[in-house]
Amino acid sequence: MKKLKKKNIQVGDRVKVLSRDKVFEGILMPRPYSGDAHIIVLKLDNGYNIGVVAESIDLVKTGSISKQTKESHSKTNAGEISILGCGGTIASKIEYTTGAVYPSITAKELRMAFPDLEKWPINSRQLFSLFSEDMNSHHWKILADEIEKDLKAGAKGVVVMHGTDTMTYTSAAISFMLQNLPAPVIFVGSQRSSDRPSSENRSNLLNSVFSATQNLGEVTVCMHASTNDDFCYLHRGTRVRKMHTSRRDAFQSINSLPLAAVAHRENRFDGLADYKSRSKPGEMISKKSINDNVALIYMHPNIKPKLISSLDSYDGVVLVGTGLGHAPINSFNDKTVKSIYKQISELVSSGIPVAMSSQCIGGRICMRVYTTGRLLMNAGVIGDGADWTPETAYVKLCWVLGQTKKMDKINEMMMTNMVGEISERSALL
Repeated sequence: MKKLKKKNIQVGDRVKVLSRDKVFEGILMPRPYSGDAHIIVLKLDNGYNIGVVAESIDLVKTGSISKQTKESHSKTNAGEISILGCGGTIASKIEYTTGAVYPSITAKELRMAFPDLEKWPINSRQLFSLFSEDMNSHHWKILADEIEKDLKAGAKGVVVMHGTDTMTYTSAAISFMLQNLPAPVIFVGSQRSSDRPSSENRSNLLNSVFSATQNLGEVTVCMHASTNDDFCYLHRGTRVRKMHTSRRDAFQSINSLPLAAVAHRENRFDGLADYKSRSKPGEMISKKSINDNVALIYMHPNIKPKLISSLDSYDGVVLVGTGLGHAPINSFNDKTVKSIYKQISELVSSGIPVAMSSQCIGGRICMRVYTTGRLLMNAGVIGDGADWTPETAYVKLCWVLGQTKKMDKINEMMMTNMVGEISERSALL
């Protein structure tokens, strides 16, 4: 620290370090709070972080963070790209004592780590520092407020840094809460933290910021398209699902194509499917009321009727059914089968809407094929013909219940395609 202060070197500056007869050049990064106190961390031009013992250190260039982006500020100006930090792996460090990952890198630190961001006018601020499993409807509302504020201020686009585990829930929620967008809202995450050489956060983040400059008026998710660092896919916020625990290309569009393939280095934004262009300022629809008292229940063999009965304290229920949208209701009156048909019917009769999704990854719900499905439809279960994901069905019911309590209106809104969550036709993908 004495050497750094003497030479007026700060985190974010480009430095040259002599260590064991080798010279390293890169961006000076914040040092971990634990670990070897003599180590300094550099981000090399190839994106890798290394730790070295510095025998000498010299300033090459003061941190190339423009006036617009040097300090986080709460107000986004017209023409800027707003980067909102919600935590997650993309904003995480390694805690070197235990080896655990924890969310701690602020939006400002990320900009220092990625000098390439200087080519765009950006403003960033940290909203939360959470792993995504801790995100809930409380955070959705705050995030929607902040996005709306930035869009009304004339932001060119909004990028949301978010953990990957529940990013699809949040992207779906914002898709319903804010519609007819005057600029794109791009969710981005990382499967691997920035301290790991295999982290894809750099490519994901830069491609998401580049996507925020395009003529796009939807909520999307920008993540790696392959295991390489060649390009990213842009997925519709209501159509995407995390399909692998750790692969860098874990995110896929379900029952639809990705909207675009994005490669910022080649200035490529190749459309792959129809998407909405930016709406005119003032046309944005903001309906942010959410009722989160909704259960998401996975159907399985041996499910107990009393489990379904216990859901009477909820305002809505989404079943993750088998196949075309089924549940064990004992269609053939086998005395060894425990049916949950009566309990489902009682929920609907009491004014609790019940919607159906499928455990299958692809395909459409069709409850008109088998007796089981027809009985569930007769009981009032919503969803026949939908090809939504379970996450989107859940979020949509939360949002619909925030708009109305009338059962007829709930049925109508659930089965109306609003933001691309239900397709008219099943395409061959």
